[in-house]
Order: sequence, then structure tokens, then C-alpha cells
Amino acid sequence: MTLVDIEAVPQQQTGVARSAAISRTWTRRALWIAYGGMFLMCLSTSLDAQSTINLNSFATSSFKAHSLLSTVSVITNILNAVMQPPIAKLADVFGRTEAFTLGIILYIIGCILASTSGSIGMYAFAKLFDAAGNTSLRMLQQVFIADTSDLLNRALMSSVPDIPYLATVWIGPFIGGPLGDKGLWRWGFGMWAIITPIMSAPLFWSLWRNSVKAKKMEEWPEYPWKGKGCKAVGVVCKEIDLIGMILLTAGFALLLGPLTLGKQVANGWADPRLIACFILGGLCLIAFPFWETSRFTPYPIVPFSLFKNRTVMCGCLLGFFYFMAFFLSVQPYFFSYLVVAHNLSATAAGHITQIFSFSCTVTVLIIGTAIKYTKVYKPYLVVGIFIYSIGILLMMFFRNIDTSIGAIIGIQIMVGIGGGFINVPCQLGIQASVSSQDVGCATAVFLTMISLGGAVGSAISGAIWSSLLKRKLQNYLPTESLPELELIYGDFNKAASYGMETATRTAVRQSYDETMHMLLIVAICSCIPLLPLGVFMRGLKLDTVEVEDKGIIIGGGGKKEEKTEVEEVKTALPNSTRI
Repeated sequence: MTLVDIEAVPQQQTGVARSAAISRTWTRRALWIAYGGMFLMCLSTSLDAQSTINLNSFATSSFKAHSLLSTVSVITNILNAVMQPPIAKLADVFGRTEAFTLGIILYIIGCILASTSGSIGMYAFAKLFDAAGNTSLRMLQQVFIADTSDLLNRALMSSVPDIPYLATVWIGPFIGGPLGDKGLWRWGFGMWAIITPIMSAPLFWSLWRNSVKAKKMEEWPEYPWKGKGCKAVGVVCKEIDLIGMILLTAGFALLLGPLTLGKQVANGWADPRLIACFILGGLCLIAFPFWETSRFTPYPIVPFSLFKNRTVMCGCLLGFFYFMAFFLSVQPYFFSYLVVAHNLSATAAGHITQIFSFSCTVTVLIIGTAIKYTKVYKPYLVVGIFIYSIGILLMMFFRNIDTSIGAIIGIQIMVGIGGGFINVPCQLGIQASVSSQDVGCATAVFLTMISLGGAVGSAISGAIWSSLLKRKLQNYLPTESLPELELIYGDFNKAASYGMETATRTAVRQSYDETMHMLLIVAICSCIPLLPLGVFMRGLKLDTVEVEDKGIIIGGGGKKEEKTEVEEVKTALPNSTRI
């Protein structure tokens, strides 16, 4: 066993202790019902995601702001990132059921606001709630799986939320495409405010029922602020690390949010408002680690011990660059590129953009099963990095207006397979290297870094797209089309409305093609750190990393007293021991 520096393991917070108590009330039948309920929730949210992902293009174009598509994507990814540690902390403090409830409420608000938005600003505001709700539900699904499965089965069970994508990647465009073509994109967002809560009801009922059973047990913990009167507010703020939440959320939002707005404001990057955002965001992020390690933070939102764990750090950075490359190569402009440069319909373009999700999901299921029987994760991770990086490199050479659609599809499949080799093994390696108290937090940090990579990738792609595409259009458009430059630049439907044989469409296709090529050059550069980061992660043998008794779990009987790798080492060696 590989040994690491061990910090004192903190006392479990109420939400973690309650989750452990609930786990001891599960019967195998009830647990499988809960997983069935989670599958229904994932089916609904994945169908939502696959049907609405391309509606973003129609929504922004309806406000004559298609160039701000990356800004909406950045906002979404920032919220995907910054919401995960706070939600994980709220789940640790208040409980899993309560955190799930908050997530579904945020999701419903987001759907309603998106469907009723009257401006690009209101639409972006709606995406804040939508992203927060979706992120909360996805992250809590992984925490629930970690709570209710052993390590050998966790890779396979972690793929349960991805299974619906095998169908929804194909069904979604048939829903979203026609709605967008007919100008009914608002219905595409609003209907999920009704469908998803109904589909999620079995999971919520199952969690609530077992919570009621667990409350009858003597070990059911009460909230530490109960009976403290006015002092309860201070206790809650310390438990959830409110200041840490604010510093982390504000820091990333202020730093990444304005990156795509440099060309949209009058003074460009010299605008005082943008400069102020960058300065304040940087100061918040600088202050964050100092606050997290201070004596005023008994329960930090990101425990400092995670930063000393090599596997956690390498895995999180790997996830960052992996998703950064994805949001430079597949999202957010690939759909528009296919419609304009290759003259595909919205439905056909939607299917091609979703090939990554399909091939990735199939691979995740295969790799999860393989990990269960081989009991290792690292070899799959390294192979996945090779496949993914080579796929992005091939994109750079073969994604152009002269390439056949078949070649583009083949490369998308290859990149999706590489992503499937990376996703689950990387997350599993991180979870296997931390204690039970930190599993939720470590998972949240990993998912946060993935989303931050997406946010940075979206910000860079938006900055390149907004500056380079307009310049290319100015250079290539025929003189008679220059008065329509702003319309062509701001609305991809307008760009695709010209006949394929016209000089204007030829100029537009060339502009889109050269801009996409630049995005892919940056994408392959972001793949360079992936291999060394994967190699430096510890190659744990998963059947030697035991987990504590959780009662009835997937893959375990809950009959023996066990310890996590970290707790086992802590009892055997002094804190300063290293190997």
C-alpha cells in the first residue's frame, strides 16, 4: 500500500453522519428502488440536456446575440464549477435529502425563467439557476453512489446516471431541432419544469422514507445549532464555511465571466468594469486558501489535506485540461459550424455533436465492468488519454469544409471513447485515495475542476470566436454583403440562409472553417499536460483499499468493520511518515 501524509481526520459533520445512519436502514430491495428512481431522474435531465443544448443557439440568435453563445456557456460552466463545493458542503451539513431538494428547486426555477426570458440578459440569468440545479443534481447523484457502493462496484454504478444518454443523444435532437426550427425554443425549456420533478419523485420518496426510519435509531445525529437560539446563525455559517463559499464563487465568477465580453463593451479590455472584475476575482482567489487554512475555519469547504494528496491534485488537474480541450473542440460552436460550414440541418448537426456523449457512455459502461474484475483503474486512464489526445489531433487535420461527414463522425467516436476511458477511472482514483468524510468533498472538487476547465475552454473559444470570426468575415465577404456583416456575425441562421453556391456563403464557410481550426490548435495544446498528470496518479489496487461499514451497499454486505486507506494508515503510523 502506498502511504501518504495523514492529517487529523475531522469529526463527521451532521449530513455525513445522517447519511451513514440512513445507509444502515437500507434493505437491498429499497436500495435498488432508490437506484431505479435515480435512473428516472437522470433519464429526464439527460433528455432535457440533449434536447436543449442546441436550443441555446436559437435562443441567443432570437435576441440577435449569437456571438454571446460562449458567454452563456461560460456562465453555465462557472456555475457548474462553483456550485459543487457549496452543494457538497450543504449535503455534508444538512443531509443528502435536503441537498437534493434544493437542487430540484433551483432546476425548476431555471426552466421557468429560461422559457419566459425576454432578453439575452434575462436568458443568461435563467441559465444561472438552470446550471446550479443541474449541477447540484449531478454531483449529489455521485455522492449518493459513493455512499451506497463499494470501490470495486463504484465505477460501474457511477455510470448509472450516464446510461440514459445511450438513447437521449438520439432522441434529444428530434425534440430540440424541430422546436428550434419552428421558433418554439421556449417550450423546449419550460416543459422540463414539470417533467423532471415527476420523474424524480421515486428517488425523493425513497430517501425520505429511509430518513424517517433512520430517525428512530439512537445514533441519529441532531444539528449542532439546535437549541442555540440567536447563536445558531453563527454555527451554521461556520459549519457551511459561508465566507469560503463566497470567496470561491465570487473569485471564479468575476475572473472568468468577463473573458468573452472584451469585444462587446465600448472600451474593450480597457473598460474599467472588466478591469475591476479581474482584480476583485483575483483577490478573492488569492484570499481563499488563506481563509481555508485559518483557525476560523473548522470545516473548510475544501480541506487542505486534499491539496497534499498527489492523486487528488493530479486527477483534478487532469479533469481540468480534459474538459478544457472538450470545450474548445466539441462545444459550444461545433453545432453552428456544422450547420453553416457543412450545410447540415439542425437535427443532423445535433446528432453529430451528441456522438461524443453516446460513444463516451458506452465506453464508461465497459470500463466500469472491466474495473470491477481487474481491480485497477490507472491503465485504463492512461490508454484513454492517448486515444483522446490523438482524436483531438486528428480533428485539427481533418475538420474542414472539404472533409466528409463520415470522417468527422469517425473522429467524434474516437474522442468519445477516449473520454469514456478517462471519466470514471479518474474519479474513482480520487475517491479511493481519501477518507469517507472527504469523499463528497473530493468528488465535488474533481467535478469542480472539470467544470472550470469547461469554463476556461468556453471563455477562450468565445474570445477567439468573437474576435477572429468577425475579422475573417470582414476580409472575405463580398462588398455587397458587408452591410449585413453584423447580422451574419450575430445570427448563425442568417449565416446559413445564403445559398451554398453564392459568394457570400463561400466567404462565410471559409471564415467559420479558419476560426474553428484556430480553436482546435488551442485544444490540442491543452491536451499536452494530460499524460504526465495521469502517470503521476497512484496506481491503487482497489481490492486492498477497504471502506468503512456502511450497512447494506452495492457490492458489500455491511457485516465487517473496515477502514478507509487513509484511516488505516493513520492508526498504523505517525503523521510524519512518508514513503
